[in-house]
Amino acid sequence: MKPKAWRARNIFAKLLLAVLGFLLGGTVAEVALRIAGYSAPEFYALDQTRGYALRPGTEGWFQREGAAYVRINSDGLRDREHSITKPRNVFRIALLGDSYPEAFSVAMEDAFWSVMERKLQECDALRGKQVEVLNFGVSGYGTGQELLTLREQVWKYSPDIVMLAVTTNNDVIDNSRVLKKTDKIPYFVYRGNQLTLDESFRNSRVFLGRQSPVNRFGRWLRDHSRVVQAAVEGHRGFRIWLASWRAKRAQSASAGVTEAKETGETPKNENLLLLAEQFGTEHLVYREPLNQEWNDAWRVTEGLIAAMRDEVRSRGARFVVITLSNGPQVQPEPKVREEFKKRWGITDLFYPDNRIRSFCMREQIPVITLAPELQEFAELKNVYLHGFESNPGDGHWNTAGHRVAGELMAKKLCEGGLLK
Repeated sequence: MKPKAWRARNIFAKLLLAVLGFLLGGTVAEVALRIAGYSAPEFYALDQTRGYALRPGTEGWFQREGAAYVRINSDGLRDREHSITKPRNVFRIALLGDSYPEAFSVAMEDAFWSVMERKLQECDALRGKQVEVLNFGVSGYGTGQELLTLREQVWKYSPDIVMLAVTTNNDVIDNSRVLKKTDKIPYFVYRGNQLTLDESFRNSRVFLGRQSPVNRFGRWLRDHSRVVQAAVEGHRGFRIWLASWRAKRAQSASAGVTEAKETGETPKNENLLLLAEQFGTEHLVYREPLNQEWNDAWRVTEGLIAAMRDEVRSRGARFVVITLSNGPQVQPEPKVREEFKKRWGITDLFYPDNRIRSFCMREQIPVITLAPELQEFAELKNVYLHGFESNPGDGHWNTAGHRVAGELMAKKLCEGGLLK
């Protein structure tokens, strides 16, 4: 055999062995992950109306924050199955919101809407009726997507009350293309004084690309391979770690804010905007709008709440707005809250809650504000209501947060006369 042909055959043999080794290793890993019960499926699918939505029938473990086995019902809700036709003697509450009601971090029976549902059964105003709380929450949704969910999914269930759960630290941002910085979803915008739906996301390169055969094949692989699921989650975890590392490295760029903090001065707006770019725009929601983008985001948010009220009332149902809490608002240690306020030049941690409350009162919309009472509870009991073992005080409600919030919501609904 000629040396050239021998070398080619040798290279081919090595490649074949490498491929076989890769396949064998992958098969062993796949079997091991399945035996261990590991799963991390893609819970979301593209949606032509809202950009994305929960995938009906999907189930698996969610362990990015906390740990819970998640099931999506046949109608794409993180909820148990509900009949479309409302049974007699049933009182239905349709809950709209984002990742807080979606509540992937805790078991479904521990989510605040499950707690609220059970506690409302004790309310005298609902005596003789069965309470059903239907959860339409989807992570990342802004008020605009929640209004579209109302129109697309909610009405067929004939709710008696529509409850809008507002997450103040990101819902205002999520209603602005400029602040959210993505073209993957629809937005409502003002054209003159008219609130108008902008569905241009359907023609964006990213949205169209996600419908390509290559992307569809990738989703199929993730659905059917635990190894692929683990690789995706590993990559996501690395990106989060890298972003955190870069944020720490970038702290030197915030010297102006740090100096203001040390001297007790209020940080300048330009410094805050620079810091927000590095550490999170959501912290600016605790202040009066610093620029036109924030003014526009607030205007759209308030306009969407009013539009939702009008639509709910036109259907003969009742509309209630409820503002939730953010980690910094309900830190159990006052010193930590004060340091956060000083860093961002905040005078009132409840600014967004109070602004929404004032708007709702002007517009005659029933509103429940949770954060102040949750802060009192957290401080009195010295307990974290947000975050989990690896990151206490930050992130979504933990099991305790869901329990306390659910009980408080039920109490306010029952005692506030909103159920009559």
